[in-house]
Amino acid sequence: MTPHDIQLITGLTLLIITLAYMIPVYRRDLMMLQQNSYRNERYARWFTTSNESTTFPRILGCIALFLILIYKIPFRVCAIPAAIIIVGCMISLLRRRYKKPLVMTARARRIFITMLAISYLLAAGTWLLTYSLQYLCAMVLLEVVASPFILLGANLLLRPVEARINRKYYNEARDILASMPDLRIIGITGSYGKTSTKHYLHAILSSHFDTLMTPGSYNTTLGVIRTIREYLQPYNEIFIVEMGAKQLGDIREICDLVHPSIGIVTAVGEQHLESFKSIENVQRTKFELVDSLPSDGLAVINDDFPMIASRQVDNVPVIRYTARPDDLTAQYRATDIAYTPAGTTFTIVGPDDFSIDLTTRLLGECNISNLTAAVAVAVYIGVPADKIRYAVENIEPVEHRLSIRRTAGGLTIIDDAFNSNPHGSRMAMEVLSQFTGGRRIVITPGMIELGQRQAELNRDLGGHISRSADIAIIVGEYNREALTAGIASDGTMPRENVHTVDTFTQAQQLLMSFAAAGDTVIYENDLPDTFK
Repeated sequence: MTPHDIQLITGLTLLIITLAYMIPVYRRDLMMLQQNSYRNERYARWFTTSNESTTFPRILGCIALFLILIYKIPFRVCAIPAAIIIVGCMISLLRRRYKKPLVMTARARRIFITMLAISYLLAAGTWLLTYSLQYLCAMVLLEVVASPFILLGANLLLRPVEARINRKYYNEARDILASMPDLRIIGITGSYGKTSTKHYLHAILSSHFDTLMTPGSYNTTLGVIRTIREYLQPYNEIFIVEMGAKQLGDIREICDLVHPSIGIVTAVGEQHLESFKSIENVQRTKFELVDSLPSDGLAVINDDFPMIASRQVDNVPVIRYTARPDDLTAQYRATDIAYTPAGTTFTIVGPDDFSIDLTTRLLGECNISNLTAAVAVAVYIGVPADKIRYAVENIEPVEHRLSIRRTAGGLTIIDDAFNSNPHGSRMAMEVLSQFTGGRRIVITPGMIELGQRQAELNRDLGGHISRSADIAIIVGEYNREALTAGIASDGTMPRENVHTVDTFTQAQQLLMSFAAAGDTVIYENDLPDTFK
């Protein structure tokens, strides 16, 4: 076999390996774009702030690219270590597990195919210009190393196509709603609490009306459109629409489509400050729902938040609610709240001497607040008290939102892992503090998307952890310094009871090494894949 034959075989092998590596790399990049709502600017912000540009596989890819392009060493020699590096990176990538893996939707498939098309065209151009297997391998590996740019380019090229497709779906959803003039639409938004309130309201209203809600986290315009097109039926009487937002105008866009007659604002707080920039912008965006309501509609708003209580509403009748029994300005109040490991008992009082005693499996003031909003709406639209009482008693906790279970080994597990926030985390610690049968253990990576107040608010959370728990396990590096500083400054929790680990797997292993029957463990937040 001649040196030329060896070089040809080695080069082709390297090319095939690199092309194979391209597939999982592009899929991972696409997954991150999907988690950033397919928005280039959000993906770019994540990429530049997450150290993604200097990850170990990317650095190794640059080393392999350098090896391929060395002039003084024959390509057939350099290609071997380059191939070994790429195979190692590919194995490492294929072994990774993600909390929110890629969902290969029609849009994701279009972007993925376009990424491959761009890459193959660039590779073909390189071959036609150089007729060099060495340069062809270098170009393909460069495309893998610089994959975010291929991704952003593909998404940009497809923007007119996606806009046309989305407009078609938008018009279809609009026509479906127009064909159902008697459908009553209820919008729910808030910095937090909107998903739980949606589920609770759906459970109560379904006892008396044929009710549909947006499933899962379908709280964007496209998610609402998909719900209308795929789930809404002519016989539905009420449609509950969860409305999420990360920037000004997001709620208004949904309202312009569905035209709700009732709007619930559950919270205005310090959430998604990285994109909103200020709490005033959060308030303005959430109240886009209230501002869009017709004059004969109804706004139901949570007075427990200063940025809601202070907001004047003149365009529509208002019901204000609270989980604080001493707030006599709110029309609906939750009173006599008592927590037990089995759930909560409480009373809701309202206008015209309305009063209803309720029992629920739910825990936490935030859940009682969300239930109060749901009950207020149910009373307004005519659900009988006995049906409200029965529905509340049978509501199951929403997954990862202060849901509680017990293990065979005698541990009480409180799962509050979904999207923690300053208000909710404080309430979660208050719930934990009431479990006194054994040690109270917190496992948390802290809170995210809090902008310039990220460190400050996580230090505050550390203080709450110190006062409410006996043991803390801090996961990851993202908020480690702030959380441990907050715990230390409070001084209640002994230093030896504060543990730091890199992953949730390590936290679980540590927990199992000392947990005993009677202990209570709370999982407070779970960082998505877009955070370290």
